[in-house]
Amino acid sequence: MTTTKPEFKDYLHLHFLVIIWGFTAILGLLVDISPLTLTCYRTLLALIGLGILLWLRRDWPVLSRTEIWQLLGVGVLMGLHWLAFFASARVSNASVCLAGMSTTSLWTALLAPLLSKQRVRPLEVGLSLVVAMGLYVIFRFEFGHALGLGLALASAFLAALFTIANSRFTKRHGATQITFYEMMGATVSTWLALLVQTYFFENGTMTAPSQMDWLWILILALLCTVYAYSAGVHLLRKIPPFTFNLTVNLEPVYGIVLAYLVFGERERMTTGFYLGTVIILISVLSYPFLSKQFEKSN
Repeated sequence: MTTTKPEFKDYLHLHFLVIIWGFTAILGLLVDISPLTLTCYRTLLALIGLGILLWLRRDWPVLSRTEIWQLLGVGVLMGLHWLAFFASARVSNASVCLAGMSTTSLWTALLAPLLSKQRVRPLEVGLSLVVAMGLYVIFRFEFGHALGLGLALASAFLAALFTIANSRFTKRHGATQITFYEMMGATVSTWLALLVQTYFFENGTMTAPSQMDWLWILILALLCTVYAYSAGVHLLRKIPPFTFNLTVNLEPVYGIVLAYLVFGERERMTTGFYLGTVIILISVLSYPFLSKQFEKSN
């Protein structure tokens, strides 16, 4: 249930955000530090940026203790999502990572009825299965990237979870306020993980980012996180979680094109990979039309 009906500009805004998210895998490959270290710096800088934004707006959130703990928990899921996302890109490539993320709508269609006590919508499940078929085609031709694809599937599962959770919170609180507490949870959890890894498995040595790395991390934190995630949470006030995540399935399409422009032949994949991506794209573009026809028939 949404508070207001989405307009064309809302869908256009969402597509712009998806292009930004499609660029995150590329940024993750440009930064020469581990996925965990990258996630730590990303969340910390994003938390600082959100704090400054709230201070300038004089819009500090007033939430109950229960709600704060819930948002911090969602933030932990968000941190794990990014960690799996960057690890997937690192062990395979940006294209495989983004293709695996296209299953977010499938996870949402399966999880939303369970977590929100809503009825299962056959159309959403059907289109999600089409997405899964596209993923199968990709996996069949790119079996050498199984680990990267598996990590991307885990990342997509976590993305579905926190998107469903955010669709509830947006009915009561502002997008920036929600993202601030979630980023706090992501920051604390990822930095604790980094400290454990550093002092127990790497003899106390921590890799410092280079000057160029800092540039990419800042873009990742401020543009791809502070702006994109706050705007995305805000759009969930109008756009249902499934529609939101189905549109996010275009992330691999936008991201693969961007990755090829940046990395060239390194991102060239098999014909089967692109066939699977086209299947996913068809499911995304057909949803608005099929949804309208489905509602008329009922």
